Amino acid sequence: MNDMTNTAAHDNARDGILTKDVTKDVAVRLRSLTRSYGKGAAAVTALDRVTLDIPKGTFTAVMGPSGSGKSTLLQCTAGLDRPTSGTVLLGGRDLTSLSENKLTLLRRERVGFVFQAFNLLPSLTAEQNVALPLRLAGRRPKRGAVLDVLERVGLRDRAGHRPSELSGGQQQRVALARALVTRPDVLFGDEPTGALDSRTGQEVLALLRGMVDGGQTVIMVTHDPMAASYADRVLFLADGRVRGALDSPTADRIAERMTALAVAPC
Repeated sequence: MNDMTNTAAHDNARDGILTKDVTKDVAVRLRSLTRSYGKGAAAVTALDRVTLDIPKGTFTAVMGPSGSGKSTLLQCTAGLDRPTSGTVLLGGRDLTSLSENKLTLLRRERVGFVFQAFNLLPSLTAEQNVALPLRLAGRRPKRGAVLDVLERVGLRDRAGHRPSELSGGQQQRVALARALVTRPDVLFGDEPTGALDSRTGQEVLALLRGMVDGGQTVIMVTHDPMAASYADRVLFLADGRVRGALDSPTADRIAERMTALAVAPC
């Protein structure tokens, strides 16, 4: 391990970020992950030598002020963006060493995404939207499997409905089913409840919590302390670095940490 990684590992270990070094128990492993944009004096470092492990079967929320690097962390970890340096291991595979074609295949088969915008195709039914990732991967969807995943999110009876015939919460449930149909190693959420009212958002978060309790790994970026309180652990970012973590979080404790982070010098 080089000096940069040692420094990042020491900083993060001090904050209780690192887990035991057993790859088979780790869903995502980041080592000295750095992402910079621009060059020279105009360069901006969005992620600065982030080192951490996320265990399998856990729910991790990522929070931080605007510009802290949380969205960049999600994108690099999910293989949507390539880091400037460092490594990203997902399920033991180094994403930074993959070609674009292999990275695309990995995202289709081993990664699930749920965004604030539901991104459903309006002309397709809920069943057809859920089956779409399988078709894009060149696989023939089994109707029973598609209906089973809709059952998991409570929408089997809405399989034939188009997005315009569904509420916002139901559309997000369809998006969640679509993300789960490939049985991904990790499910990534980028403000997945941001477009929902409080009650509906809590229903979606309860679904995510139940899936994690069943063995799914979830990593979610959010600005909402209540949403983050459904996680097992909250990671706090500022200026591209992990500034601490909170286990077994409550909304009040998260809000306190966010307030302290906003006023603390970095």
